[in-house]
Amino acid sequence: MSESTIKNSTISLSRAPSVAGFASVVGRKEGEGPLRARFDEIVPDAHAGQKSWEQAESAMLRRALDLACSRSALPGGVPECLLAGDLQNQCAASAYALRDVPAPLWGLYGACSTMSESLCLGALLVGAGYFASAACATGSHFCSAERQFRYPLEYGSVRAPTAQWTVTGAGCVVLAAEGPGPYITRVTPGRVVDAGVKDLANMGAAMAPAAYDTLSSHFASTGRGPDYYDVILTGDLGRLGQEILRDLFAADGVDLGANYMDCGVLIYDLKAQDVHCGGSGCGCSASVLCGHFLRGMRDGLWRRVLFAATGALMSPTVSQQGESIPSVCHAAAIESERC
Repeated sequence: MSESTIKNSTISLSRAPSVAGFASVVGRKEGEGPLRARFDEIVPDAHAGQKSWEQAESAMLRRALDLACSRSALPGGVPECLLAGDLQNQCAASAYALRDVPAPLWGLYGACSTMSESLCLGALLVGAGYFASAACATGSHFCSAERQFRYPLEYGSVRAPTAQWTVTGAGCVVLAAEGPGPYITRVTPGRVVDAGVKDLANMGAAMAPAAYDTLSSHFASTGRGPDYYDVILTGDLGRLGQEILRDLFAADGVDLGANYMDCGVLIYDLKAQDVHCGGSGCGCSASVLCGHFLRGMRDGLWRRVLFAATGALMSPTVSQQGESIPSVCHAAAIESERC
């Protein structure tokens, strides 16, 4: 078993697991955005050949897993364990998608942070030698999320200017104990941060303080500044949340610089596609990471990416009871070389 070093809140993996394979599958709207050429597959309609939106979400997640595994050269073609989650109640999309895969499953719920949560936990399991490989996957669907969290689509409610559009998409990363990389070298797990925001149509404002907390912790515990990374990538803060995060760091005298990007801003053309503040949903960061950034690392465009997806840990019930929106952010450093 390899040893890992824990400094404050960041774990440095001495035997950093390799990204053996990855894949992304998105919906038609996402396939019309600026990253259209970066995704592996674009489904033609909301049902993806299934009978319901929920089944479509499962089918896309499973397709992402199958594609990632096919590229990973795993013994038997199956990872030794699975870490997956989604936005449906009881993580149903993941459970139904993976019910016939002969590997143990950890069902995860970190809301929109689920992709980084699964990567962090998968890296720890593989890096410690407990498993030789692990598949980390998540997905979301606009229609199933609207039905569960907001209003029926038939209602035709007006979206607030601060609202974001739940991405129909899925992504999967297969980690292996050995391989050419890139590698998950460090993980910084996040704590729950509640900024007191109660507006369900303003997730960016609710989640930005959690991103600030985790990224600040990562920089302090590793001694790395924002300029160490080619890309600092948050998940699903959207246009407003991205601006808030920049302001929070600016108050500390820290400039995140041009290498700071957000998946929710990148996946859509914010003006042409009428998505207001951008994309959201755990399929957003999953598909952008697996479709654009891991592919870019493989092609040599970037060598160091700090991936920090954020999640709003609320439910419609507690929100209707007047509660605020607690949030979380987990960060994974992905590097071309082991440190």
